[in-house]
Amino acid sequence: MHNLIYRTHLFLGLIVSIPLLAWAASGFLYALPNTVEGGVIENIAPERVKITPAEAMARANELAGRQLPTTALTLLMKDGSPKYQAIGGLGAESIFIDAETGVAEHSKPPTLRTRFFREAHFYFFAGKWQVPLLLLFSALAVLSAATGIYLNFIYWGNKLFSKRSDG
Repeated sequence: MHNLIYRTHLFLGLIVSIPLLAWAASGFLYALPNTVEGGVIENIAPERVKITPAEAMARANELAGRQLPTTALTLLMKDGSPKYQAIGGLGAESIFIDAETGVAEHSKPPTLRTRFFREAHFYFFAGKWQVPLLLLFSALAVLSAATGIYLNFIYWGNKLFSKRSDG
C-alpha cells in the first residue's frame, strides 16, 4: 500500500510540477519591471479625464460595430495619458479608450513575453477549458500534497516509534 501511495505521489508531483513551473515563471516575469506590457505604474491624472465610463463603453461598442460583452472597465494611465480599458470575457483581448479624447483602439498584439505571461499564468491557451483545467490541476496538487503528508507521517512515525522501542 505504501509503495502505491509513494508511486502515486511521485507521478502526481511530475504532472503538477509542469503547470506550476510555468505559473511560477510567468509570475516571476510579471514581477520584473517593464517586462510585461503595462508593467509601468503611473498615478491617474483625474483632471485629464473628460470621458465618462458610459461614453467609453459606447465608443468601444462603436469601434467593434456591435454591443460588446464588457465585463470590466478600468481607468489607468498608459503611455502618459489616462485611458479606459474595456475587457470582455476572460480578458484576453481589450479595447483602449482615451479618457481625454474618446478615441478608441483595439489593444495591440502582445509581445512574446506578455503572451507567455498571460497564457501560462491565466491559462488563456485553454480557451473554454480554462476553468476545468485549473480545477483539475488544483485537485491533483491537493492530492499530491495529501499523499506527501501521509508519507511523511508514516516515515516520521516509524522513526519515532523505532527509537522508542530501541530505548
